[in-house]
Amino acid sequence: SNQQLGYTLDGVPLGDQQYGNWNGLSPQRAISSENIRRVVLSTGAGDLSTASASNLGGTIEMFSSDPHAKSGALLEQTLGSYSASRTFARYDTGNLGADTSAYVSVMRQDARAWDFAGHQGGYQLNTKVVKNLGADRLTVYFNYNEKVEPNEDSITRKSGEAYLPYTRPFFYPNLTGYQSYLDPTGKTPPAQADNYSNYYSAAQRADWLGYVKYDAQLNSTTSFSNMVYFHQDKGAGLVAGPIVVAGLPSLFAVYYPGQNLNQVFGGANIALRTTEYHINRPGFLSKIESEFGDHKVEAGLWLEQNDSTQVRNWYPFTLANPSTPYQIPSGHPNFTQYSFNSKTTEAQFHLQDAWQIRPDPTLQAGFKSTLQRATGDFPVQQKVGSIGSSPALPVGSIDTRKAFLPQLGAVWNLTQQDELFANAQENVRQFINYGAGGLSPWSLSSQAGFDLFKATVKPETAITLELGYRGSRKIDSKFLTAIDGQVSAYHVDFRNRLLAVSSTPTINTINPGNPILANVGGVTTNGFDLGGTLHFGSHYSFYNALSYNRSTYNDNYSIGAKDAAGTVVATVVATAGKQVPVSPEWLEKFALTGQWGDVEAQLMGDYVGKRFATYTNDVSVAPYFLTEFALSSKLPQLAGAMLKDPKIRFTVTNLADRKGDLNVVASAA
Repeated sequence: SNQQLGYTLDGVPLGDQQYGNWNGLSPQRAISSENIRRVVLSTGAGDLSTASASNLGGTIEMFSSDPHAKSGALLEQTLGSYSASRTFARYDTGNLGADTSAYVSVMRQDARAWDFAGHQGGYQLNTKVVKNLGADRLTVYFNYNEKVEPNEDSITRKSGEAYLPYTRPFFYPNLTGYQSYLDPTGKTPPAQADNYSNYYSAAQRADWLGYVKYDAQLNSTTSFSNMVYFHQDKGAGLVAGPIVVAGLPSLFAVYYPGQNLNQVFGGANIALRTTEYHINRPGFLSKIESEFGDHKVEAGLWLEQNDSTQVRNWYPFTLANPSTPYQIPSGHPNFTQYSFNSKTTEAQFHLQDAWQIRPDPTLQAGFKSTLQRATGDFPVQQKVGSIGSSPALPVGSIDTRKAFLPQLGAVWNLTQQDELFANAQENVRQFINYGAGGLSPWSLSSQAGFDLFKATVKPETAITLELGYRGSRKIDSKFLTAIDGQVSAYHVDFRNRLLAVSSTPTINTINPGNPILANVGGVTTNGFDLGGTLHFGSHYSFYNALSYNRSTYNDNYSIGAKDAAGTVVATVVATAGKQVPVSPEWLEKFALTGQWGDVEAQLMGDYVGKRFATYTNDVSVAPYFLTEFALSSKLPQLAGAMLKDPKIRFTVTNLADRKGDLNVVASAA
């Protein structure tokens, strides 16, 4: 999954890509897409030097574009259905003197959701300054991103669930309609069961990301690069919904025993729950590269100190002054359910050598060492009974050390157009330092459980083997004139795979109980990727990528459950041989492109195969196939002194108007 990959921007780690992120941010919040110069995807084991504590598999490295040599401006405007609007503007200074250049860009985005009246959007600012100092180079980059994304809950599918709507849109801004939707006691329609509607929900984030980097050319064969970076994040997840669902009466009774909950929360039968986030993580990256004859040696160091906070607050909601999904409450909450502070120190060193044995083959070998010290504390503890049966959420530190994670690879240039490659590497995924939720030991139900986890559980590791071929060919034919592509096969042995099993029959995101963290042993993955482009003269091309991935659990796992007499007994969950949920076996993507002068047309398609939604594979979602059409054209007739390269593009997404399940959340049953 994306949470097991390594993501970087210009080398800066972007962290774990989970929704409630505790140590990073998504790529689109780190840089506007127009400012990306190139993206390097390292499949299989990934790049040894990537600064990541989560990459069990490959890595995705993004690199920002440099300022242009000449001054100028770029303006892009996108308009679409459901009031969609995106504006991007960039100004390049050109050479400011002393071999210094810079750019600054701004982006504004807004679009209404197709099935409810919420507007998703935000602002983004990017700026980059580059100064050349002879053979050396100084780079400064800064990004500010602000986003507000009203959203809706996923559909709950379980045995006996009668009401299965296609979506669960919220009611905002129709507060009168929502009051009619609830009965006088605040209950939702009984027939909707777990698929009821909230008044609103939203994700809000503000990010500040920047770095200063100095690249020094020490001599003709040695370069030395050093970077300091920082990332700050402030945000919240908001849910305004009924006070009598998802076990909330039991939660509120802990804090307000015997009281009228409707009066406590403002008289609208609605409560506002927030999870308020803060991240502060400075870091340092250093790398030295040197050539010694046929050897190119690289050594690097990554250090990071991450302080993050998650606070669960409950606020009143009044009819006289109702809150909105576009604001974070500024007043005092009714109560703080918990507050979690974490401190995570990362240290990673790598050393690798590329040995060009002969002009054709190159042997690559190296290793990395990684250390994580993670400490978690609850300045505000939950009251007994507010989160499952937990007497108190656990506190403490966990150290993870892997002194030697080896990598061995080879590249063989058979011809100027043909290349064979192979790679073997071991990786580790460090524990998530997140409080009261998710795949984290600080979410367990007791201090004893945390201490047992610390003493007995090892972090997830993966050993990846990959073999592949890439090449290109010119073909002397009137029909097919060229072909280029890549094929690779891989095998992965995952060890100590952890699952976060919900402690309730239905996954409850409003007030979830303590998860059960189960070590399910090993996972075996086998697969292949095949991709290539066929060129038909100078006007037409066809790109197609096919991927097969078979990932299965090697073992069953056991959890403790109470029998009819109340005795805790071991219950075996039969996962051995079952396919890992959410991950489809088959993926396919194609793009048929035609170009005639200044006009280009594309027909694109995406196929996602069947996905299981449970670890025992008894619930699945059907495959889907989406198509898209795009038509673009240069407009040379509008070019002049002000406009250098005007273009227009028209795109239709979901061309066949298909319906399906885009995202799947895995559960135990």
